[in-house]
Amino acid sequence: MSGCTEEITFAKTKETTRIAIIGAGVSGIATATRLLEQGFKNITLFESEDRIGGRINTIPFANNVIDLGAQWCHGEQGNVVFEKVKDLDVLDRSNDYGFHFVRSNKEILSDDQAKAIKKFLLEYEITPDCEGSVGDDLSQSYWKEVDQQLVANEKTIAKEALDCMKKHLCSEEACDHLYELSPRNFSNFDASDGDQNLSWRQKGYWKFLSLLLNASEDHPGDQGLLKGHVHLNKRITEINWAGDGELTLRTWNGQIVSVDHVICTVSLGVLRAKYQKLFVPALPAAKVRSIEGLRLGTVNKFILEFEEQPMPEHMRSFACLWLEADLKELRGGKYFWLEGIVGFHRVASQPLLMEGWIIGAHARYMETLREKNVLEGLQWFFRKFLTFSVPHPKHFLRTQWHSNPNFRGSYSFYPTYADELRTGRTDLGSPLMNVSGRPRIQFAGEATSRNHFATVHGATETGWREADRLNEFYKGRAEN
Repeated sequence: MSGCTEEITFAKTKETTRIAIIGAGVSGIATATRLLEQGFKNITLFESEDRIGGRINTIPFANNVIDLGAQWCHGEQGNVVFEKVKDLDVLDRSNDYGFHFVRSNKEILSDDQAKAIKKFLLEYEITPDCEGSVGDDLSQSYWKEVDQQLVANEKTIAKEALDCMKKHLCSEEACDHLYELSPRNFSNFDASDGDQNLSWRQKGYWKFLSLLLNASEDHPGDQGLLKGHVHLNKRITEINWAGDGELTLRTWNGQIVSVDHVICTVSLGVLRAKYQKLFVPALPAAKVRSIEGLRLGTVNKFILEFEEQPMPEHMRSFACLWLEADLKELRGGKYFWLEGIVGFHRVASQPLLMEGWIIGAHARYMETLREKNVLEGLQWFFRKFLTFSVPHPKHFLRTQWHSNPNFRGSYSFYPTYADELRTGRTDLGSPLMNVSGRPRIQFAGEATSRNHFATVHGATETGWREADRLNEFYKGRAEN
């Protein structure tokens, strides 16, 4: 009976149904452009920022552009980003030469020591049926392997190297520390084969967005196919999905919008901060568990431009090993946040730049500092670690992804807390439907990707997934 009632009361078609997409990041853009391609007409994107792109943010800087957010195409086979651009000659392959490990007494590890560290990192795989955290598993695997190779005086460097590796993995997985990281972050992720760090030669990650949008590659922010569909600076403060009919959205300035479908693509950080007030009535318990259980971590960048590249010719990047005494002293001083730095490297297609990475709680603290204080700390850091001098940069930028209320972080990970709650990404990505199977609120974004989370290709796939879900619903109605 309820199905019959639904057929009578809901007479919308692809041409007349009203779809609201919350967020104009890559998943929102992927959703909207796919829906237009499938014949839907009435699509509106509400974006809180003054630009489209979300955690893809390509800006002019120095001799080219830089990406403040997503930067590399991770893998080739099965990667929808790579598939879109593979014949356009816009990506450069990564290289592994010139990578150094530097101690806080300026000592550079030998080539053999560096190779051993990189080999362990590349070959490390989570132990099958691992219980506990990645931190536990990594430490046990490391000491089991390393203890057999060390002489006594190398034990100190081995411990420093382990701490360095942990920090590197945290930067890849976006966790504060590996002891909060669930093994599912590895076992559930399906890495695309091929080069894991393909860099954009000229147009940055905007190149990919411009292809989705059919927009100008020379003008980041051009809305292309979505012109007239996007409302910038429009933060949604309430999604009322009471009853079984239309949904009502309220914007930050009191505007009321009625729609038939909502596709929510905001970051997990925004969901966690806002879901209790954003959704009326409250979300189902399974959805709440997934929002509370998963995490959006913090990874930030430092970008420095110089008159001349300060790194020696033979050096492309360096990672940092803290001596125990130096670390103890650092933690007691004003530059304690420097402990969160992973390392620095040159930037492809930008010969005058150095780029650095900082993670976790220290990254969040760094965001609260004035820019000149951050730069002051970095200069101290360079003097501490490097045998060559790094002058005051010509230009300097640092990202602040956590403190931006429209993101609240960088990318998502599985914490062990999600294991305790027995929740995950399937629950996060499941739509809220009515009794006859009509999607009312759908969820997309990298955090909802089951196997490609924390990536642009994963975020893109989820947008297409939700567009296809809606298309299948209307296709089924047309056939009936």
